[in-house]
Amino acid sequence: MAELEIHHEGAEHEHDPVGKRVGVMAALLAVFLAVVTILSHRTHTEAIIRKTDSNDQWQYYQANKLKQHNVELGERLIGILGPNNPGAKEALAQFAKDKQKYIDQANEQKEKATGQSEQSEAAEHRGLRYDLGEGLLEIALVLSSLYFISRKMLFPVIGVIAGVAGVILAISGLLA
Repeated sequence: MAELEIHHEGAEHEHDPVGKRVGVMAALLAVFLAVVTILSHRTHTEAIIRKTDSNDQWQYYQANKLKQHNVELGERLIGILGPNNPGAKEALAQFAKDKQKYIDQANEQKEKATGQSEQSEAAEHRGLRYDLGEGLLEIALVLSSLYFISRKMLFPVIGVIAGVAGVILAISGLLA
């Protein structure tokens, strides 16, 4: 009896070991892409939170500088209106204590604000590296997938190169 050979659509995929490898590689690229995307989003969120904290500290700094200015204005007014007034010496002594307190608080808040600002910038730099890594991984995934349309090995080879570059950039974000 003659054997009947039936061809199923997609049967060539079963006999395409390169296609299987490219498929596995594309899946790995997708996993790396997901991880780098999450890292990117979390890092940008961290940068925003730190920038907000920095802005809050700068507002506290400005408030203390305003209080300090008000104390200095009070000192000047006492100097003009009569430093020999009975309560003037007591008021001037209190103004001096308040002034020093506001100067100390302002300096402390300035340091905190500067530190938060620097941390925000560092997070943004890390986020940029993640973004670039994410972009390269997306390109790698698309190029690798083009193999299934064209059956040309050029696409997965370039995809691997872009994927490796994307992973390296993402790792540099972890180390930065």
